[in-house]
Amino acid sequence: MNIFVSILIPAFNESINIPIIYQELIKELTKRSDYYEILFVDDGSTDNTLEQIQKLASSYSEVKYLSFTRNFGKEPAIYAGLQHARGDAVIIMDADLQHPTHMIHPLIDGFKEGFDQVIAQRNRIGESFMRSRLSCLYYSIMKQFVEVDLKDGQGDFRLLSRRAVNTVLTMGERYRFSKGLFSWIGYNQKVIMYDNHARGKGESKWSLKKLIDYGIEGVASFNHKPLRLCLYTGFITLFLAILYIFFIFGEFLINGISVPGYFTTISSVLFLGGIQLVSLGIIGEYVGRIYHETKQRPLYITQYSNIGRKKNVHKFKTK
Repeated sequence: MNIFVSILIPAFNESINIPIIYQELIKELTKRSDYYEILFVDDGSTDNTLEQIQKLASSYSEVKYLSFTRNFGKEPAIYAGLQHARGDAVIIMDADLQHPTHMIHPLIDGFKEGFDQVIAQRNRIGESFMRSRLSCLYYSIMKQFVEVDLKDGQGDFRLLSRRAVNTVLTMGERYRFSKGLFSWIGYNQKVIMYDNHARGKGESKWSLKKLIDYGIEGVASFNHKPLRLCLYTGFITLFLAILYIFFIFGEFLINGISVPGYFTTISSVLFLGGIQLVSLGIIGEYVGRIYHETKQRPLYITQYSNIGRKKNVHKFKTK
């Protein structure tokens, strides 16, 4: 059974890798007789990523692209690609070659077996000790806080059936955490393991700050436990404060001593002040999200695109 597959590739400042990943894709796509389109989403790159994509699109009809007016982020890029992908199934993969192209056919085979999500899960072999430990710590924390099942090594690299894509597109929130959304929608899933791959060329666009922000995004998107934690902390602090008041009052009645002085008072004030500031910060994070959601701004703005100009799909000549 031949199917039509959209390969969605978000890209930001990946000009050096665009021609490489296209050639790697062609090597794989010519092995089967399915129909394909390759959809690049340029996330407002400041190098010549767009020019490289347009060069491919001018020569190969299977190459489609969107280009944003500025850098909106990977999440809007994935959402835009899902909106414009026309395939029976959509494969999401990065442009930096860390997602191996040889996984495409195992993903498609899983779809043909009847799975709506076929997930490529990365193992940690060959990864630095520090990165591996931090990743394990992150997912351990996420398991405690989020309401969806997030597993270490499972990211955006996966195949989604058309009905899974349509379900994801019904979720209109502005703050998106795709791997959480993919887990939340459910459907029947299959997991395929693959070895960790080094980046092709260039440098990673994920700074430590971006990784931390992304982690906070995941926590805030799928639960309200931090708010409940503030409530619990408040009750516990109030209870301890009442106990301390009774203790001091008892000391005063029994021993006739004065209330402990400066150090105890300042320590208590600073401790309670810290709890209040942290609680306000957590509340502010949720209020800020509500504020931005109510503005209903578009997730992205498209500046250039060749989608709609050519309606044909491409069937590569098999080797």
